[in-house]
Amino acid sequence: MIYEPPASALRDPDHFRTIVMERGEPAIMRGAARDWAMLADLTAPGENLAGVVDQFRRFDAGRLAEVFVGKPEIAARYNYDASMAGFNFDRSMIRFDDALTQILASASEPGRPSMYMGSLAAETYFPGIEETTPLPFVPVAVRPRFWIGHASTVACHYDTMDNVACVAVGRRRFTLFPPDAIEDLYVGPIDHTLAGQPISLAVGSEPGDPRYPKFAQARDRALVVELDPGDALYIPKLWWHQVEALSEVNVLVNFWWDGFATGPDQPYTAMLMSMLAIAERPPAEREAWRAWFDHYVFRPDGHPLSFLPVEQHGVLGAQSKDNYARIRTLVMRLLRGG
Repeated sequence: MIYEPPASALRDPDHFRTIVMERGEPAIMRGAARDWAMLADLTAPGENLAGVVDQFRRFDAGRLAEVFVGKPEIAARYNYDASMAGFNFDRSMIRFDDALTQILASASEPGRPSMYMGSLAAETYFPGIEETTPLPFVPVAVRPRFWIGHASTVACHYDTMDNVACVAVGRRRFTLFPPDAIEDLYVGPIDHTLAGQPISLAVGSEPGDPRYPKFAQARDRALVVELDPGDALYIPKLWWHQVEALSEVNVLVNFWWDGFATGPDQPYTAMLMSMLAIAERPPAEREAWRAWFDHYVFRPDGHPLSFLPVEQHGVLGAQSKDNYARIRTLVMRLLRGG
């Protein structure tokens, strides 16, 4: 069962962060985007397509967009090819309005190639359109991105930012797995990816596939939810999600931000540095560093200096701007070999 927050949680970003985001689990907000200008013509699923297209063309900056094009035989499931050296689709750079016209014109053609445009930033492709897609619980500085295409399946992946995804046209099915399922998902390379993030190779496989025996443990943990136009889904960072666009033409609008950032440094960057420094050391030493990380970073038993007065916590005190800057300066000096 996916959490459905109370209306009070959607009042503003602070309430949303406290009531929804701090839970660390997905949340469904039915109708949260129903009042958007681009959904003004919505009376039944799909009937708002003309209104959404009009909004795109009104704000179109005339840029080239990257389009994924898949032959009919891949059934619009974008993934690696059989060798995993390449991919089962082609990439083309097409002017946005031309690509949109092609998607709309070919949507109902039998045996057509599939087309898909993803992560089109409002400020780059549709400056000003963000005024038509307000969500009171998303920080005002966060700009939307747009995902447009035929029916398709985007491989199961994660994001390093918190995500609110809103359906504008068509229907979407999300299949979600918690972060701790990573060991059972058979995650592919981190540096040779379809669109930036590693993907699960097991999600979408048939039950009993001998290549992925541990996936049986994750399959039963999946959360599945379908969204209609105007619905929104909150996906916490690091939650795995496969996204299926179910209609002939589909438009998704999403918002990415880090609701708990204390500065510019990102946890994923820290993990990569830790891989370099720790991953290939002997097992006993890795276990020693695991204890240090638990004590100072993950803190299962509370603050590492809880036995001392707060004024004696030094740089381990609350991450004020001063403490953050002191730690960051030390890290940069160490990275330079100082």
